[in-house]
Order: sequence, then structure tokens, then C-alpha cells
Amino acid sequence: MAWRGPEAGVGARGALALALLVLALCPPGARGRALEWFSAVVSTEYMDQQTNMTVWSVSESGRFGDSSPKEGAQGLVGVPWAPGGDPEGCEPDTHFFVPAPGGRGSAPWVALVARGGCTFKEKVLVAARRNASAVVLYNEEHYGNLTVPMSHAGTGNIVVIMISYPKGRELLELVQKGIPVTMTIGVGTRHVQEFISSQSVVFVAIAFITMMIISLAWLIFYYIQRFLYTGSQIGSQSHRKETKKVIGQLLLHTIKHGEKGIDVDAENCAVCIENFKVKDIIRILPCKHIFHRICIDPWLLDHRTCPMCKLDVIKALGYWGEPGDVQEMPAPESPPGRDLTANLSLTDDDGSDESSPPSASPSESEPQCDTSFKGDAGESTALLEAGRSDSRHGGPVS
Repeated sequence: MAWRGPEAGVGARGALALALLVLALCPPGARGRALEWFSAVVSTEYMDQQTNMTVWSVSESGRFGDSSPKEGAQGLVGVPWAPGGDPEGCEPDTHFFVPAPGGRGSAPWVALVARGGCTFKEKVLVAARRNASAVVLYNEEHYGNLTVPMSHAGTGNIVVIMISYPKGRELLELVQKGIPVTMTIGVGTRHVQEFISSQSVVFVAIAFITMMIISLAWLIFYYIQRFLYTGSQIGSQSHRKETKKVIGQLLLHTIKHGEKGIDVDAENCAVCIENFKVKDIIRILPCKHIFHRICIDPWLLDHRTCPMCKLDVIKALGYWGEPGDVQEMPAPESPPGRDLTANLSLTDDDGSDESSPPSASPSESEPQCDTSFKGDAGESTALLEAGRSDSRHGGPVS
């Protein structure tokens, strides 16, 4: 099988990699859950007692609780008022201190409590029992300016938000000093955060590892095949070069007018299926079959065997085989007129097969032939003449 190079199978590998990538990015159940939350716009207003100026600030720094209604609220800020000064507001009997301008205590108010000490739900329920219109929790100190999701199912329709620790401590200190602070809560931006389940993470990891294993296996296979292909090409080139040298040692002959060993009108080359013509250069194989040189040489380079009798020409010449593998070739049985007679003028590869003129006499070429080949040709001629004589008399050939 011919080596097709690195381009082979690119389509199949690309389709497999694309399928695995799609499965990895969109695994089943990966988009089953999504977290939706809303930010809160928090604005505060109070009177600075030193400058008698109104200080007003607004920022989208809050976050609505998961179970809180997404709506606005407004009121004075109140903080837990307990003997121990507990700012977390976890005790059921916790009271809240709400500084009110002019001494009015019936205005809507917002509970400001610290995170920790109990659950979010408990804090909200304690403030709701004190008729707070909203509950604002500020985060712990180590979170800095961050807010986190809050789960407080079962708290009703009271608005619940979380603000950062610095903002919460600032409001707490103002209220503890008796400064009335008005807070307004508004609905901010809607956020959607995709959740990826643990099963999806495992699926993605398995798909990625599978892709890596397949890629590594193909890479190893490709370089092994490339190494083998390169080695076979080098060996094949060296082998063909040696084969060409051996083929060049086979006898050549130029067909002339009136030769007895070949019938120009009846004989043809078994490779190209064309009749031999005068001045054609033919190659004579050890099995005595003849072919055009330009036809048989490429054939022998690829197949090494005679197209007619399948004789391994290279081994018959004594190359690339054990001494016992070299066969002594008897004269093959061929149709009358197919074998050359001793009258053919034979030359070896170093002879004047092309340079000698077509009019050269057989006696001039015969001395250049191999002695053993002459003997085989003479024996074949004797058998051929005997066969023709018996066929004319109708008797069997003994």
C-alpha cells in the first residue's frame, strides 16, 4: 500500500476533533442551571453637623438577596440597640435605634445589621418583626468591597440587600452618633451567571484527555510510518540502481533483414504487443524469450521476472540469492520461431548493440557472445529444426 503522507485522513481526524470539541463545550446538562441576580443602587443623605451641609452619595454597590422582591425601598437607617452593643441583630428581642429628625419615630426605616452570628433568614425576620421596610446587611471585613449571594427563603416580601463592609461601617458610625441618615434603595442591573455542574466538568476533562490521547497516538503512528516510508524509499532506490546494472548485462541484438531465427511478420513483443521490425533492438533473457529493450527494461526494474514464463531474471543471473537458488535454465518449450537460433547476432551489454550497423554479418557478432549462451542457442536451434522437420512429415517429436 502506497504511503499517502500527512494529508491522508485529515478530514476524518478534523471531524472527530470538531465533534469532541463541541461535546466538550456544550456537554449535556451544562446549561441546566443559571444564577440570576440584581444589583442595587444605594443612595444616602444626611446633614453634616460641623458644616451644616447635606452630604449625599449614590452608587450601584448593593446586591439583592435571592428571595428578596426586586423593588425599591426608602427610610431612615436604624441599627441594633442592645446592652452589649451587638451589631448583628440575631437575638429575637433585639431593639433598633433609629435617629429621626424632629423626634418623629413613625417614619419608615431600614434596618442595618452586620453579617455573621446567625443565618440571613433569622436576621431578616428579627428586623421584620420590628416593622422595618427593608433590611441592609453589610459584609464581613475580610471581603473588602465585595458582596455575596444571600439565601433567605421564607422571609416574605421585605426588601433585603447586601452592601460592602466599608460602606456599612460608615453608616453604622453615623447612626451611632445620632445623625439621621436617609437611605433609598433602587433596582440596578440584571446579571446572569452560568453554572457548570460537576458532571459537566468531569465530562469536559474526559473529552480533553481523549483528544490528547488520540492526537498523541496519531502523531506516533504518523512518524513511524514516515520513518518506514523513508527507509523503504532509500532501499528501493538503491535496489533499483543495482537491478538496472544487472539488467544491463543481458544480451542485446539488433534485428536485420533475412534473419533465420525470427519471423519479423509473425513475431511480436509480449509487452507492447507490436511486431518486431528491422533495426529494432531486442533484449534476450536467460529463458530465451525476446522483447524490445525499451519495453522489457522498465518491466524488469519493477517485476524482475519474464512476462511470459515468470522466470526470476535476476536470480537466474546469480544475483541476490543463495548459490542453491540460482537455477540452471533448460531451453523452454516455446512456439516455433519464438526462440532465437544460432544464426542471430548476439551482443552483451558492453558490445556494439546500437553502435554496430544493421548490415553487420552474424560472424562478426558471434565472437562477442557468451560461450554458454551459444551452446544453449545451438541446442535450441537443433530442437527447433527437428520439430519443424517432424511437423512437415506429420510424425511426433521424440
